[in-house]
Amino acid sequence: MKAVRLKSAGHVAVEQVARPVPEEGEVLLRVLAAGVCRTDCHLRAHPFAGQIDLTLGHEIAGEIAELGPGVVGRILAERVVVHPCWACHRCPQCLAGRENYCQGGEHRRSPPPTPGVTTHGGMAEFVVVPASALVPIGTLDPAFAAILADAGLAPYHSVRLLRDALVPGTAALVTGLGGLGRFAVQFLAALTPARIIAVDLDEGALAAARSLGAHETLRADDPELAGRILDLTDGRGVEAVIDFVGIDATLRLAAAVVAPGGAIQMVGLSGGSLPVEAGDVSTVGLPWGATVSKPYSGSYRDLAEVIALAREGRLTPRIERFGLDDAVAALDRLEQGGIDGRAVLVPA
Repeated sequence: MKAVRLKSAGHVAVEQVARPVPEEGEVLLRVLAAGVCRTDCHLRAHPFAGQIDLTLGHEIAGEIAELGPGVVGRILAERVVVHPCWACHRCPQCLAGRENYCQGGEHRRSPPPTPGVTTHGGMAEFVVVPASALVPIGTLDPAFAAILADAGLAPYHSVRLLRDALVPGTAALVTGLGGLGRFAVQFLAALTPARIIAVDLDEGALAAARSLGAHETLRADDPELAGRILDLTDGRGVEAVIDFVGIDATLRLAAAVVAPGGAIQMVGLSGGSLPVEAGDVSTVGLPWGATVSKPYSGSYRDLAEVIALAREGRLTPRIERFGLDDAVAALDRLEQGGIDGRAVLVPA
């Protein structure tokens, strides 16, 4: 079969490899769609030693082509999306329904096994996955379902964690309006009464956010940005900040505008830092009661709820499709900022 393989730093190639065989508790999927993510660009540039000759792709939708030994409750030809956190289902976090924080791995700081990152992924004609990691998609477009496994799941998890605090009269700030940020705007609009403020450098992204439910959109390079956000909230600040960029500037903006008792979520992984000091005065302006968290992905229930919202027609995707042979071109365009929305590989 064809597969998109990480060969070395900076080198990804489409190769012929052996079709995998499902083992105990696994299924073989015929891949119908595989999302292309900035994580894939990062892996291409900075692979770990164990990722050489790894098949990329952590956003996967497909149909079940073969059942491995011991698999029950799944049927051939069923269309599914693959949850990207392959949880143990035995640890305290899993038993509490927080599979995205599974403690079954070897290291405290490592996430659960992830296709396309720690094991072979879905940028291929076939992939083997745990039967327990599947969510049915019914008649939903597989390309849409695939991107929801990450670009939809991570922002949904963030919004769900904040939902109880976003009551009438509150405000939420979304920083960074790429694929994840645009879904965050949609989830906030669909699930909360909060006033949504969206920030980005790109006018096209700001226009897209307005069309998806943002009440206010502001340019990230506005020198008076923090003051404008505070003005929009009568000086109170926003009860929730979801930062999909994660650089020093966006994190300091979050600290400057979050309300007392509010929450900052760092979803973007661009290496920024935000000091949290145990003192009377914060050097970055964090008010009393503010929390800073680092959410990861989403639970299995979260993914099922995202798929349900999509099947109800409550989400609007922006997708550009590529053939499997065009995977390198898709990665190049994404890295260069040439994809508006999400790129998806669709095997022929």
